[in-house]
Order: sequence, then C-alpha cells, then structure tokens
Amino acid sequence: MTETLHSPPSAPLATEADPAPDGSPRQLKRSIGVVGGTLLTLSCVTPASTLFVVVPDLFSSLGTATAFTIAIGALLCVGVAFCYSELGTLIPSAGGEYAMVSTMAGRLAGWLVFVLSLLVVMIVPPVIAMGTADYLAPVVHLDPSFAGAGVMLLATLAGLLDLRANAWITGIFLVLEVVAAGVVAVLGFAHAERGAGSLVDLTVASGSAAGSGSGGGTEAVTAMLIVSGLAIALFVTQGFSTAVYLSEEMENPRRNVARTVLLTLGISAVVLLVPVAAITMGAPDLAALTSGDIGGMVAAWSSSGVGTFISLCVALAIINAGIVMVIQNSRVLFASARDKAWPAPVNTVLSRLGRFGSPWVATLLVGLPGAFLCFVDLDTLYGVTGVSVTGMYLLVAVAALLARRGTHGAAPAWRMPLWPGVPVVLVAVLAYVLSEQEGEYLLWTGGIVAVATLYWAFYLRPRKGSRWLVSVPGE
Repeated sequence: MTETLHSPPSAPLATEADPAPDGSPRQLKRSIGVVGGTLLTLSCVTPASTLFVVVPDLFSSLGTATAFTIAIGALLCVGVAFCYSELGTLIPSAGGEYAMVSTMAGRLAGWLVFVLSLLVVMIVPPVIAMGTADYLAPVVHLDPSFAGAGVMLLATLAGLLDLRANAWITGIFLVLEVVAAGVVAVLGFAHAERGAGSLVDLTVASGSAAGSGSGGGTEAVTAMLIVSGLAIALFVTQGFSTAVYLSEEMENPRRNVARTVLLTLGISAVVLLVPVAAITMGAPDLAALTSGDIGGMVAAWSSSGVGTFISLCVALAIINAGIVMVIQNSRVLFASARDKAWPAPVNTVLSRLGRFGSPWVATLLVGLPGAFLCFVDLDTLYGVTGVSVTGMYLLVAVAALLARRGTHGAAPAWRMPLWPGVPVVLVAVLAYVLSEQEGEYLLWTGGIVAVATLYWAFYLRPRKGSRWLVSVPGE
C-alpha cells in the first residue's frame, strides 16, 4: 500500500494569494452536490456528440451489431461503475483513478494508471472537438482540425472559471444535447425500415456495397469484431468516471460520489442506446447504416431546417464536452503536482490555483496541447484511447479487489454488491478485450507506459519519501 497523506477537514483552500501551509497539500473548494456533479459528468459523457462523432465509426465496422456492442459495453460499465463508486467514496480525490489505485494497489500501479488516464484525458477532447466542423457545415464550412483547435481554446478559457458557474453553463448545453438525441430517436423509429429483430441480426454491408451506396452485399459480424469494438464501446460510455475526479469538490462525497456515478451511467446509456437503436431500425438500407452518415439520414427523415437544428445542437454539445473534459483533466494534472509527481519547480507551478479556485496553470497545459492534437491522425487517437481506457479500467478493477483490506474494510463508504465477483469478472473480461486490440495501438500505448515505468524506476522510486505521495483531502 502506498504512502497516502490525509488532509485534515479544516485545511483551507489555497490560492496564489493564500498559499497552503508548509506540508499541507492544497485543496479544491467543495461547492457542488449531486445535481451539479451529474450535470458536469453527463456533459463529459456527452452522449449526443459521441453519438454523432464516434458511433459512426462503429456503424462502419459493426453495422447492425453497433447497438448490441454498446449494450455489452454499458453492461460491463455497470461493474466498472461499482468499482469507481466504492473506491471513489473511500478516496475522494481529484486524482481520480490514480489516487484510488495508488492507495489500494501500490505506488507503481497508481503511477501507471495516472499515465493511462493522462493519455485518455489529453486525447479524448480533441477527438470529440474535431467533429464540430461537420455539424457547423449548414452554417459555415470549416476545416475539422482548425475547428477542433478553436473548440479546445474556447473550452480552455471556460475551464478557468468557477466550477459552479461551469455546472450551469454545461447544464444548459446538455439540455440541447439531449433534445437533439431525442429528435433523432423519434425520427428513426418513425421511419423504421426494419423491426427490433435487426438489433440482434448482426450484419454489416460489404465494402463494395457500402462504398457504392447500394443496398446489396452483406457480411456477418463476427464475435471477434464485437470484442475488438468493445474498447470503443467502453470509450463512448466512460465519462461517468468524471464524478470521481470531481469528488474533491463535492459536498458529502461519501454519499454523493456513488449516486452521481451510477445515475450518470444510467442516464447516458439510455440517451446513447435509444437513438442508436432508432438509427439502426430507420436506416433506409444496410449500406446507408454502414456509411455512418447520421446527418444525411436525419435530413432524409425530416426537413433541412430540422437537420440544421440538430447539427447546431450537436456542435454545442461538442463545445460542452470540451469544457467539461478540460475541467476534469486539469484536476488530474493539478492533483499529480500536489502529490509531487514531478520535480519541485514543476509541482509548484502546476498546483497554483487562480482567483476562481480553478487550477489555472494545469488548465492551460491540458487545453493548449489538446488544440495541437487536433492535427494528429484520428484513427491513431481512437486506437490509443481505446487501449488506454481498457487498461485503466483493468487496474481499477484490481484495486477494487483490494479495497476491503485492513482499515479500508471498516471505513465508511458505499459498498458494491456481489463483491469480489464483480471485479474478478471485470479483470478477466477486460484482459481479454485488451488482448484483441490492434498491435499498432498496443505498441503505441505500451511504448508510452514503458517510458513512464523508466521515469518511475529512476526518479520516483528512489525518492519514495518525497515524491509521488498521494494525498486524500479531508471532508
């Protein structure tokens, strides 16, 4: 078990004008409850922007099996959410996964989770942001990379504001996002070309049929394709973990973290799966479904005005997701500096808090590189993210297996049902899913993890008394 520092409940909020006392880790201000946390977390799941930006790639490879694969991913995420809820209430820290895993499974495991989570938090926002151009097309034509970079810069500016203000901003955008998803679901079901049985009739248009737009030529979706697609399916529903990153800023985290995690997962699964089912049933033919042109199908089902409205709602949803992801990701970087993951001058800079109580340096260091990542190949970003999310969940499940040892077993916390069965099954399934990912993306991710392990071995491990000391703020 790692050295974990517990801050006293009375420790004051530190800012640049009011520095923390020597030896007392800086803390974020507790200012949100279940409603605010759920709004922010749902915005990070961003089901509508995921539906329009990421799901089309699943349609192209999985066809009618897309809804089935996402449903399996959501079911797996229930077990993952149980792990996050129990660990998040035991370890309410802005460090999220790495704080939980460090405390339960040791410093090296926590460091590797931090690296994987940092990959995810740096890559996901630009992946989503680059979809903005497609949905602003009815109004203005923009290059996807430049549009994505603009969204990242806007999200960075918003991330510098007070968290409570951002909860209301993202809540308003979230309403529009859910409306867009609902309209797509209604249109899809109203123009259904096939019955509900198509959701388990796992076929995809062959390459020539999909490319030509004709309805002929189909192929069966194999079990291996579904397993491979599960990494992306986990990615599209993974935003519920944001509740854990926000736990340090939640009032009464022992109760509210679990409620926010589980409530968010349930809502986001419905908001995502219902439109996916509707699109599957309403696509004019299998080739149209496999092409993944959701905007074209919406326009065909309705009028150009409705299509424009949906497109603008999705564009706002993407901006919304960018704001929340920058908020989440800056907290991870802030927490790593507070926990002394870097040389002293770097830790000092990254742990600074601004006038609104936000970690402003960490926010800039998350948002600005995200703008540059908008110019990287999208398939590579998808692949590395899928591998990173799966590996991160695997280590969280291992930590959940160890969460009831010693004093942690008696600590007040939300406890998952069916323990230890849930984390045991998750470890087995996630390890298998990870083994079925493409070698290129495994090599990219593995190379980064290897470099991080060397940093651990030569810098962090020899300094275990002064570096990588994970802190758990008091309530």
